[in-house]
Amino acid sequence: MNKKRVVVVCPGRGSYTRETSNYLSNSLPEMDEFIKTFDSKRAARNLIKISELDKTTFRAKTHMTGENASSLIYSCSLSDFISINKNKYDIVAICGNSMGWYISLALGNAITFENGYDIIQTMGKITNEKGEGGQIIYPIIDSEWNIDLEKKAMVLDAIDNANGFISIHLGGYIVIGGEQKALDSLIKELPSEDKYPFQIPYHSAFHTPLLNHIRSLADTSFKNISFDKPTIPLVDGRGYIWTPWSASVDELYDYTLNYQVTKTYDFSSSVMVALKEFSPDNVILLGPGNSLGGPVAQVLIDHSWNDLNSKDAFTESQNKDPFLISMGMEEQRDMVL
Repeated sequence: MNKKRVVVVCPGRGSYTRETSNYLSNSLPEMDEFIKTFDSKRAARNLIKISELDKTTFRAKTHMTGENASSLIYSCSLSDFISINKNKYDIVAICGNSMGWYISLALGNAITFENGYDIIQTMGKITNEKGEGGQIIYPIIDSEWNIDLEKKAMVLDAIDNANGFISIHLGGYIVIGGEQKALDSLIKELPSEDKYPFQIPYHSAFHTPLLNHIRSLADTSFKNISFDKPTIPLVDGRGYIWTPWSASVDELYDYTLNYQVTKTYDFSSSVMVALKEFSPDNVILLGPGNSLGGPVAQVLIDHSWNDLNSKDAFTESQNKDPFLISMGMEEQRDMVL
């Protein structure tokens, strides 16, 4: 049987929600030892164990803080990755959104699964305790998920006028980082549209100069963690490809713990490059949840991938033969097991 070639996409912070509680009940037995290791590390730091967090009734102030959300999401994504049937699917590239870059590093074997936990746990704790500013999200698309260039220009002007920063290019959305004063100004200035502009709870101004001080803290924390060349190509938040043959370990370390901490993360470009350079048969979104389903679909539409030109066309295509497979959706999850 010919394997299908797939790109795997890793989620960022905020993907674990009330609807995804008890997500790790889907885990294969191979995941048990990793959960035990992670739980042991957390118990040593007086943190709630991953296994307990996942089974505890969802509370935003518990499940969405950096020291808990990051590790919980990593565990869920790792579990999903392990569950993918490697006899059916050949993973040709991995990318992710924001924190999903750290997950990508582990899944692509640039760092060990255990070191992936250590980086994600520590960065979550550092940004939770030392992070500054916050993030809001705002759409730049029309009702059919096509980029509205006038709306995009308006948003970019508003960001500039408020002294904010583009934190993430997220498909049909822009995530804006900045000091709270700048965010408050933007919340008042940007036209209300459904629930937007929406401030993302428990988030610092990730991927902006406001986290410049985090770089030295990260560098100090991870001196003993070794990076390797990935065994699976990784596409970063610039659309740059790190291959098993050409990746510089020193540059990969510097990008991860320096550059992308304070510079815009272009998730849209990473997905576009993964599509155009690797031409996958499918894209698989790891859980928990399906928060990246819309943004990835919007990238597909923006580049007319598979002749998609609207939200309706995407929905119709997904109903017939899903190109985008979300492991956070039960009916699609079974397709990749």
